[in-house]
Amino acid sequence: MDNKRKIALAVAAVAALGFGSLAWNNSSGQQAASTAEHGANDGHGDEKKAASAAKEEGDEGHGEEGHSEEGGEEEGKLTLSAEQIKAAGVALEAAAPRDLGTVVSFPGEIRFDEDRTAHVVPRVPGVVEAVQANLGETVKKGQVLAVIASQQISDLRSEQQAAQRRVELARVTFEREKQLWQDKISAEQDYLQARQALQEAEISLANAKQKVGAIGASVNSVGGNRYELRAPFDAVVVEKHLTVGEVVSEATNAFILSDLNQVWATFAVPPTDLGKVTTGRAVKVSSPDMNVEVEGKVGYVGSLLGEQNRAATVRVTLTNPNGAWRPGLFVNIAVTSQTDRVAVAVPEHAVQTVEDKPSVFVRTPDGFDTRPVKLGRRDSGYVEIIDGIEAGAQVATSGSFTLKSELGKASAEHGH
Repeated sequence: MDNKRKIALAVAAVAALGFGSLAWNNSSGQQAASTAEHGANDGHGDEKKAASAAKEEGDEGHGEEGHSEEGGEEEGKLTLSAEQIKAAGVALEAAAPRDLGTVVSFPGEIRFDEDRTAHVVPRVPGVVEAVQANLGETVKKGQVLAVIASQQISDLRSEQQAAQRRVELARVTFEREKQLWQDKISAEQDYLQARQALQEAEISLANAKQKVGAIGASVNSVGGNRYELRAPFDAVVVEKHLTVGEVVSEATNAFILSDLNQVWATFAVPPTDLGKVTTGRAVKVSSPDMNVEVEGKVGYVGSLLGEQNRAATVRVTLTNPNGAWRPGLFVNIAVTSQTDRVAVAVPEHAVQTVEDKPSVFVRTPDGFDTRPVKLGRRDSGYVEIIDGIEAGAQVATSGSFTLKSELGKASAEHGH
């Protein structure tokens, strides 16, 4: 029994110690809470909270500043020094008011100048003896293209020679009858008949000469039954339909020659746009495939509409010194229909596409700022800026694509 009592007393002692410790902790916690409440009533608690809040705000501000420094430049802005801008080859131009025309574009085609294109045909039937001009060859005025042997030329020459002999005989007869009539030997009627015969012979000779002359000077220079087909002007042989030994007639289209130093650009204009396209209007003819552009004026506007396309044919005459405008080439023809003063205009190559929006790079003290713009009419290498920048802003022209590339690199680095 003594052992059981000892154990019970020990357990009771441990339990008493545990309850005593718990009571002590509870009392300490209540005392601390009472002290905090007393401090709050005195205003000291608000100062601590304010200090804590200020500390947290300072920490957050520091964090944002650090993030801004790590993020790089502001989006759309490029920080460049004057030396860097010069090294990049960036040129500046002020956005300013400008006279721009309203341009209407039409698809067109280069064609031969029909006023300088000839269908060369033989003037007599015959057989081709020689062909001296080839397809694509440049020929000079009067150059021999082909030689033709013709029986008709022989007949015409014989007729002319016979008429010449009859004239000579009629003249001798006339002179004799005239003398006899003056000497009162023959009657006046004989004299008058001789004079009439001479006049008829002279008419026949003149007719024979005209027939030979209608063939051309080539017959007289060659002689015999040969006929030379010659170039009527300086041109290029664009078609050739003649070979040696071929039988030809007056209707045979032997050669087509065209002076390619001058060509036509033709295009069709529907009735809705005829008011914008009139004779004398300035046009620009360009070929995207050949990267060529020339200026001209509307020379002719058709009075009739085509039966198939119900449009009027318009023609522009172009000089073609280097042969760049080849007939059959498709071109774009821009007609300036009206000229107005716009408030802001910049060169077309100053506009770059940034994030699928037309934009320009405006010079700032630190570099350049990307400004999205709204575009209007285009003319003479300039484009109207409807919205986005004001007149006087310095924009990058040459080298603007370099700035676009640099902006793309900065955006990529910012994304990483």
